[in-house]
Formats: sequence, C-alpha cells, structure tokens
Amino acid sequence: MPDRLKLAVLIAFPADPRRPHGGVEAVGVSLVRGLAKIPQLDVHVVTLNQAPDRKNTLSWEGATVHRLPPAGGPLLAYAVGRGRRQIQDYLRQLEPDVVHAHDTFGIMVRGFPKPRVFTVHGFIHEDTRYAGGRFSRLRSMLWRRVETAAWADQPHIISISPYVRERLRGLSRGVIYDIENPVARECFSVARRERAGTIFCAAAVCERKNTLGLARAFEILSRKHPGARLRWAGPVTDAACENSVRRFIQEHGLAGKAALLGPVSSEQIRDELAQAAVFALVSHEEGAPMGVAEAMAAGVPVVASNRCGMPYMVRDGETGFLVNPNDPDDIAGRIGEILSNNTLRADMGGRAAETALALFHPDRVAARTFAVYKQAVIHYNNNRNL
Repeated sequence: MPDRLKLAVLIAFPADPRRPHGGVEAVGVSLVRGLAKIPQLDVHVVTLNQAPDRKNTLSWEGATVHRLPPAGGPLLAYAVGRGRRQIQDYLRQLEPDVVHAHDTFGIMVRGFPKPRVFTVHGFIHEDTRYAGGRFSRLRSMLWRRVETAAWADQPHIISISPYVRERLRGLSRGVIYDIENPVARECFSVARRERAGTIFCAAAVCERKNTLGLARAFEILSRKHPGARLRWAGPVTDAACENSVRRFIQEHGLAGKAALLGPVSSEQIRDELAQAAVFALVSHEEGAPMGVAEAMAAGVPVVASNRCGMPYMVRDGETGFLVNPNDPDDIAGRIGEILSNNTLRADMGGRAAETALALFHPDRVAARTFAVYKQAVIHYNNNRNL
C-alpha cells in the first residue's frame, strides 16, 4: 500500500460549500474537510457541475474538486448509462488508489476495477414512491431494482445507521462498516441564546418530511403554549404540500406564529439552532437526517419520529423524545413537555451534545472512514494476488 493514498470521493458537492442543498451535500462538505486534514490522503472530489456546461477543477480546503458537465435527462437512465460511462472514463484518467462513492454515484461506479467504498445515504425508490406523480410506482420499482443490484456489487459499504444495515441484510455481499454521517464542526461551537418557546425544523417541505403533520401538532401545542413559535427552514420540493401547509396556517390563525423560511445558508441554520428550544422532525421515512445530527451537536433537544433511522439517533427520554408521526397530539405533548421543563430541556441538550461529539464530529468520522479505505486497498490487493 502506498504511503499516501489518492482518494476519489464521488458525491453531490455544492457550488457554494457555505450553502449545501440537502443532507448529502452537507455531508460532502464536512467529510471532505475532515479527510483533507489526514496527511496520508490526497483528496479529489468528483461531482457534477451545477452551472456551466463544461468541466472545471479548483482547490478547496486542501482537496481538489473536479466538476464534470452533467449529461441531462432522467437521472435513472443517466446513472446506468451515459453517466456511468462518463464517471468511469474520468476515474481512469484520474487513477485513484481508492474510490468512495455516495448515493447514485454508487450505481455509476458499479464494476469499476479499483478498491471501492460505497456509502448509502437513503433509498431512492422510497423517495420516488413518496414523491408520487406520474408512474411513481413503476419508477420506484425500477429504482429498487437498480439500487439493489448496485448494493450487491459493492465490496465495502459504509452504513450511516443500523436502520440502513438492516435494509441491506440479504442484499449486500460486501463488508459493512457502521460509521455515522459527519456534521460541520461549527455546529459543535454554537453559542446558545435560546428564545423561549421556539421550535425549529430544518428539512425540505414535502409529504415525506411530514410538514403538514408538524403544523397540525403545532396548532394543538399553541393552545397551551400561546407564546410558542415554529420556524421551518428548507426548500420546497412538493408544491402541493406547501400549499396545504400555508392554507392550514392561515385557516388556524397561525400566520404570526409559524413561518416557512425557505432554503437558508449553513450559517443561518446554526443561528436558528442557537435560538431554538426544541428541534422537531417528524418525517415518515428517514435514514439518518442531517438536521437531527446538527441539532444534537448544537445541544438542542430533539423530538423525532419513532421509525426508520431516527430511533438510532435520539435516545427516547434522554436526548429528546420519539413520537408517532401520525399522532399530532403525541407530537404536541412531547414538545410541550420539553418547553415546560427547564431542567429537562437543559439535561437533554447536554446529553445530545455529548452523543453528537462521539458520533458525528467530522474529524472522528474521517478517521474511521480512512481506516475503511485502508481495509479496502488491502482486500483488493490480496484478491489480485490470489
């Protein structure tokens, strides 16, 4: 094994690292910053360009970022066809010692003859089903077929949650490592200046994230806590859901209490966390939501759904509460319990911060990930020598 590994990280990477769009881009920024601090790694990020129709390369935080022009068209067809050829051709030119693919890039590197590591961030077929639209069931079935074939092909898989590991059981033939997603190190130094009764959520506005469900719970909560405020930061990915939420807010007289902030920067997210008394995310389906991890790192108690990956992040009664996402009374009751009890709120926030430091700090995540790279290289070389 060489003294310094040339690493290719294939991930959605934001044009402006200060404004990542979604959890995977936020992971990319934090993970690359952590990996670039390791002297034994020469880090190269390979991603798709979001603006010009051309390739460009730049240096960022000790890593080299390669932006390739996307081919356009449906993502599924691109991932299994032209995109796969484009990515693999570029990797042959780059000649990395190890490849770390994330999300749909795992489909594109399928079969590539180099040491490979793959991180599963979510399940596209589930997202497709929740999004609905024309032929959603058929598209979901196609995505599931493609995803499961990619999982079976990966020799080394990083599972960001035991929930992901469970979903891969019987489908993956590779070695699975349990490593949580990193969050920005700035989240661990948020200076708390809590505003009483402030509930914050950072997530896309859509059915899967259960935006309307949280709004309904907030309406119930506001009857007992008239000073409570709900602030929701995130892009609108489901216009019908947004319309339902805005209509609900108007019809129930919540216009001065509940606010949809739209997409905001990482700095604005941390400013909201500094002021939040509670972070709430009651999604129907999640792997390991970045919003929950960031809130915990900032020392904010969390109220989250009691399903999918969230129970592996939030310890019920210790770092927050787990609730039934389909029961607004349950959600409202647990949020109200935290808002009403200063000692409980402080204790939960402190334990959340301690847990986050152990699991989500980018330097610790990068060190554990580097260990996986070394195992992948050793395994690949041993097989070649057989």
